[in-house]
Amino acid sequence: MKPNTKQLRNTLLLMLAAFIWGTAFVAQSVGSGYVGPYTFLASRSWLACLFLAGVMAVQGRLNKYRHATPTVPFRRRTLLVGGGLCGAMLFAASAAQQMAMSSTTAAKASFLTALYVVLVPVAGVFTGRRPGLRIWLCVAASVVGLYLLCMAGQGSIRLSGAEWLLLLGAFLFCLQILLVGHYSPQLDGVKLSFIQFLTTAILSTLAMFLLEQPTLAQLAGAAVSIAYCGIFSSGVAYTLQIVGQKGLDPAIASLAMCLESVFGALAGWVILGQTLTPVELAGCLLMFAAIVAAQLPDKPQKADSQAPGAERANCQDTK
Repeated sequence: MKPNTKQLRNTLLLMLAAFIWGTAFVAQSVGSGYVGPYTFLASRSWLACLFLAGVMAVQGRLNKYRHATPTVPFRRRTLLVGGGLCGAMLFAASAAQQMAMSSTTAAKASFLTALYVVLVPVAGVFTGRRPGLRIWLCVAASVVGLYLLCMAGQGSIRLSGAEWLLLLGAFLFCLQILLVGHYSPQLDGVKLSFIQFLTTAILSTLAMFLLEQPTLAQLAGAAVSIAYCGIFSSGVAYTLQIVGQKGLDPAIASLAMCLESVFGALAGWVILGQTLTPVELAGCLLMFAAIVAAQLPDKPQKADSQAPGAERANCQDTK
């Protein structure tokens, strides 16, 4: 396959993943009307585990058929520790997001959650990667966009409890992305995802039994939403991300996956009839512009001024 054809194919795969993630906000919004946040999270996480177990089984059969060896060595302890930490953070982030879904629109949820894309490079201050002026300008633009998106009619900002939860979720997703970025080079992506979702499923199931009392009727009402989020959003979209990012420029990959927030807003408008006022729309557009600008690659340095072996830091999304 020619390089340009492969790049186009992988970009389209990532856009499809972003579409699935974006439309999942609608499914979460609908599902929150039937079951509690922990019940929804537990159900979708167990479905994701089943799907990823199937993917691993197929991979194993194909490797055996082709007499191929895994490209990444198996490290049991690293896998359990890394997957456990990623899963615990994913549980906290997803729980905060799902608890907010019943009190806000899919559009606001998708855009506020997408702030993690800006928060990830900002977190570089604490990990030895100091952001440049462009990143700080993106953060400032995001704050202005947040003000426009959540502004009350009197002209003063007033964040609801749901919006604060979404901001907390964005911060927790930022930490989860940093953990995935640390462990994913050392481990097989599908196995890491399986342990991550297994941890999330166990924690959310415990919280479900402690804090909620789901009934079969409630689960039946949310069945379609749970199935979509569990199989497609968690299982299929993550697999598409793994395949799509192979050999693709990280900047192009990040831009493609950032479309998640746009698809979330459009899905809320088309499916649920959740409209945005002109001021809120301006806030969304400004936040999206900041998110995209934060992912643009820096200008390449001159060859004589670039240190040997220097690498440009890139932030990558993982759902």
